[in-house]
Amino acid sequence: KILLEDIMVNKNLSIRQVSILTGIPKSTIDDIASGRKSPRMDVMEKLAQGLKVRISDLYDSPYK
Repeated sequence: KILLEDIMVNKNLSIRQVSILTGIPKSTIDDIASGRKSPRMDVMEKLAQGLKVRISDLYDSPYK
């Protein structure tokens, strides 16, 4: 499970703000946050860098 929406709530960020911070289109962020799309690794890296979190903070898995 991708935890993007939880991180956005915790940091009080809108989809538009995340888009500006990461350079990822708003529609893609919305799709990832709502669970309609799974991000590729390069997108995960951009999200982690823009949100100042580790890539492992972006997903929930029993294997991390």
